[in-house]
Amino acid sequence: MPEPINVTVTTMDPKTTGKQLFDQVVNIVGLHEVWFFGLQYVDSKSYSTRLQLNKKVTQQDVKKEKDPSQFKFRAKFFPEDVSEELIQEITQRLFFLRVKEAILKDEIYCPTETAVLLASYAVQAKYGDYNKEIRNPGYLANDRLLPQQQWEERIQNWHEEHRGIQREGSMMDYLKIAQDLEMYGETELCLGVDALGLNIYEHDDKLTPKTGFPWSEIRNVSFNDKKFVIKPINKKTPDFGFYAPHLRVNKQILALCMGNHELYMRRRKPDTIEARKEKHQKQLERAQLENKKKKREIAEKERIECEKEELMERLKQIEEQTIKWLEKERRAAEEAKSAIAKQAADQKKNQEQLAAKLAQFTAKIVLLEEAKKKKEEEATEWQHKGFAAQKTWKRPKKIIPSTENERDEHDEISAEARAELSNEGVMNHRSKEEHKNERVKKQLQALSSELAQARDETKKTQKDVLQAKNVETGHGNTKQRTSEFEAM
Repeated sequence: MPEPINVTVTTMDPKTTGKQLFDQVVNIVGLHEVWFFGLQYVDSKSYSTRLQLNKKVTQQDVKKEKDPSQFKFRAKFFPEDVSEELIQEITQRLFFLRVKEAILKDEIYCPTETAVLLASYAVQAKYGDYNKEIRNPGYLANDRLLPQQQWEERIQNWHEEHRGIQREGSMMDYLKIAQDLEMYGETELCLGVDALGLNIYEHDDKLTPKTGFPWSEIRNVSFNDKKFVIKPINKKTPDFGFYAPHLRVNKQILALCMGNHELYMRRRKPDTIEARKEKHQKQLERAQLENKKKKREIAEKERIECEKEELMERLKQIEEQTIKWLEKERRAAEEAKSAIAKQAADQKKNQEQLAAKLAQFTAKIVLLEEAKKKKEEEATEWQHKGFAAQKTWKRPKKIIPSTENERDEHDEISAEARAELSNEGVMNHRSKEEHKNERVKKQLQALSSELAQARDETKKTQKDVLQAKNVETGHGNTKQRTSEFEAM
């Protein structure tokens, strides 16, 4: 509900007329289009009555209960075309508030879709352009926008559509829509008085007039006590009359009829020079506003198109980069897969080669072990032979009788020769065996160092461990044992 505009007149002469009081009020408000408005008061019988301008205020039936006396500044007549007749901003705002109040009080019936649209213009006039960063959901909860408060989301959506409309433009758009409503500008009587004429309604239907009388077809309106009579121009048409509950009601109806008819005739007369200048100035201002609005819209569209093109170009670049990146990743994955497959194949091949080498080395080890065993057996055999020869060489000579001196000498020489031959054979054979064993030793050392890397330590037998220990301590060397034995 709009807040009332309070105007206080502190001093008033008892001879002050209604027009003088009205002029003081409009001067304070700064209103020039005064013919639409009047002052309203509550009389001694609690009826709302309009102040008559040509009579003194003290002579009218103003209720004396309150001090100071209170009057309401109200619209008496409604314009036929708000865009042409309402020039001043203050006039537009006053009518905007009046019509809005009437719609919210359900004095003017308004369909739901029209009420939502009007409410969106009222929100635009109050808050300006919609800004989602400032306006949180539910920002309209405390505003009474419809006769039955609902449809806030729809009103918000329409509010967003009104971006760029100024406050004055929003109020004028509101009034342009409201002036086409069926009950716009009519009183609460069953007789409706508006800018175009008189309409008669049934009590339960104030939307569809039962009959109507345009101002151009009315010759005269009058009343006699409680009876009110409408006389058409066509004399063949019967007069239309009805009875009001009070005489003062007929007076109000007549005043409304006279005021609306006067405005109806004024609209159809040429405007004064001053009015034409003011209208022309207003039209220029509106044209400038429209041009600015169009320029803003064009600039906004161009900006949106530019941003759209930039976004599309950026999206295209992102898509190309994404495709390239995916292709690169796919290629890298394939290369990695190939490398892994090759590595696996190489590893398998290496394992097979290592297995073959291991088998080969194992076979060599077996052969070498057999050869070593055979050599050891041969060395042992030769050792035994050497021991036998040494025993034969150290055996004590037998005493032979002197009679057999020649025989004994011959036998001794033969024995010595045999011993020397035997010893020479042993020595020659030992020298050869030492040379051969040295070569075999080198081969065994080379083979041992070669097999040390391939040998599985966990598969050594007890004999292998003893052999390694003997080699380390020197007890397993046959040659060394023989040399030690000979040195005894």
